[in-house]
Amino acid sequence: MRISIAEDSALLRAGLTELLTGRGHQVLTAVDNADDLLASVEMQAPDVVIMDNRMPPTHTNEGIQAALVLRRTHPDVGVLVLSQYVETRYASALFGGTPSGTGYLLKDRVADVATFIQALVRIAAGETVLDPEVVRQLMSVSNRPAGLQRLTPREQSVIELMAQGRTNAGICAELFLSAGAVEKNITAIFSKLGLEPSGGDHRRVLAVLKYLEHA
Repeated sequence: MRISIAEDSALLRAGLTELLTGRGHQVLTAVDNADDLLASVEMQAPDVVIMDNRMPPTHTNEGIQAALVLRRTHPDVGVLVLSQYVETRYASALFGGTPSGTGYLLKDRVADVATFIQALVRIAAGETVLDPEVVRQLMSVSNRPAGLQRLTPREQSVIELMAQGRTNAGICAELFLSAGAVEKNITAIFSKLGLEPSGGDHRRVLAVLKYLEHA
């Protein structure tokens, strides 16, 4: 993969670069701010960009804002946002538009190299990756509208994995369910959330967005 990095911590930036190049990936650029990253994407067209959600000058939401710009201007470029803490309002903003090829992970996940690399591969392939801890906080019962509260524990587990970007096969493996059982649960989720079949809408994405919009 061709990867660009924006991370204001010099130590983490160097560590990510070494980690990725050591596994055969090409790091096109590694910068400490969002503006330089956006400029580099225009010239180099990476497969995926990795960025901190808080960078200079204000250290608030520069990474998220840059990610939203990339989602709009370069939809074919995968975007992975790394965060030190769970910040649900930023995750909701990031996934509120077109979530394909987008990821949001806690920085602790970088320590799990296999999980981190797998997330990058999935994002580059156009999948959605959302940190399990972020999903758990977004899915808190107090925030759920009536349709979501009606989900069974099994259906809640299924849609949580859907929100993490798992495919049906991935859900089968995680929950030790058959393909038919997963499809049955997903159909029930669509029904309880009032998502009728439509040729113009992707019900899987809409179901996840219903979760995220109630963070």
